Amino acid sequence: MRLLPLKTTLKGIKVTLQGKLFSNRNSTHFYRRYLLFPLVSALLLAGCDNSAKQEAAPAAVKVTVVKTEAKDTPIVIEFVGKTASSRRVEIRSRVEGFLEQRLYTEGSVVNSGDVLFEMDKKPYQAQLDAAKAELSQQQARMKTAKANLDRVEPLAKQNAVAKKELDDALGAFQTASAAVEAAKAKVVQAELDLGYCTISSPVTGVSSYATQREGAYIGFEAGPLTYVAQVDPIWVEFSVSENQILKSRQQFSDQRIVEPEGGNYAVEVVLADGTVFPHTGQITFADASLSEKTGTFLIRAEVKNPGVDLDEDEQDTLSRKMSTQMRPGQFVRARLKGAIRPKAILVPQTAVQQGAKGSFVWVIKDGKAEYQPVDVGPWHEDKWFIDKGLNAGDVVVVGGALKLRAGVPVEIVEPEVKKTDAAEPAAERKQ
Repeated sequence: MRLLPLKTTLKGIKVTLQGKLFSNRNSTHFYRRYLLFPLVSALLLAGCDNSAKQEAAPAAVKVTVVKTEAKDTPIVIEFVGKTASSRRVEIRSRVEGFLEQRLYTEGSVVNSGDVLFEMDKKPYQAQLDAAKAELSQQQARMKTAKANLDRVEPLAKQNAVAKKELDDALGAFQTASAAVEAAKAKVVQAELDLGYCTISSPVTGVSSYATQREGAYIGFEAGPLTYVAQVDPIWVEFSVSENQILKSRQQFSDQRIVEPEGGNYAVEVVLADGTVFPHTGQITFADASLSEKTGTFLIRAEVKNPGVDLDEDEQDTLSRKMSTQMRPGQFVRARLKGAIRPKAILVPQTAVQQGAKGSFVWVIKDGKAEYQPVDVGPWHEDKWFIDKGLNAGDVVVVGGALKLRAGVPVEIVEPEVKKTDAAEPAAERKQ
């Protein structure tokens, strides 16, 4: 508002008042006391008020910002999983008898072919010797029968002997031959039984505890003596809910997420202490139906789990091989890698705030802060995916947002560098 000069304003007022309200000079005192002085005071106060308003204009708020960009971003889909042996073999005795000795360390890593138990061999060695003796006897009988047949056949051709004698000779030889084959089978069975007294591991894996002690009589109903779990490769199993499957299908259909070629996800395993296992795996099995108990689909990944090579004297329950291998029954996190979010927009965690109507950010336009509602997607590293509300090139406040309100002018400053961060390179140079 523009103010007229005080003298001009007062003169005009005086003329008006003299012409309309006052007709004699005796009213001058009244005019000065009751009209002029209050008017002057009001004009002066108005000028002071305007000056105060100009001085009270809000100062610019210092903020730090980032400029958004749309780019194809690899994403990680994470599940809680559990490890399982790729092959769990029960070690049983195939023969009855007394357990003579245990030859492995319970809980150790055993190789394919390593002897775990020895049964008492003496009864089965005796059976083998008897079977061999019977075989020799039957072979001798067959030799005699063959010689008799060889003698009779030429005579029969010359009609020098009766046909019955030839038939008897032929029958005796065939019976002896059959007896030899039966005796051979007994020898083979006796050899197998004797071999079964030595119980070995058919796979390389981690052994369990022995269910029977040395000297115990082992019958066929005794059950497994132990088991060996193959851990290389090892399985990582996790479950996916029906809702997750349906949501993923919709995202794939809308091209919000693009799967890797052929659906070949790389499976990264994170252990309980947060370390990432050095070997990645591939999905090898997906159940065709929902579990009736959990209502989820079972997914299985196969991961290499070699550990380290050890010398024989290093094979113990606390070996480095075991410490570098995953074991069946561990709870882990399975991260599926290979999918991407095309043209994704991400903002730092500090940019997103919660209001009465949901999530929002502050954007800078024409040097002022503007309130912008957003739809926040999943977490990615230290940032949020923004599904809706921001475009590439938007300037978003990441620092100083708590002091902002709509329309407030801002001053963009560089983020402060922490002293510890600045001191680290110097410390590294000293090393």
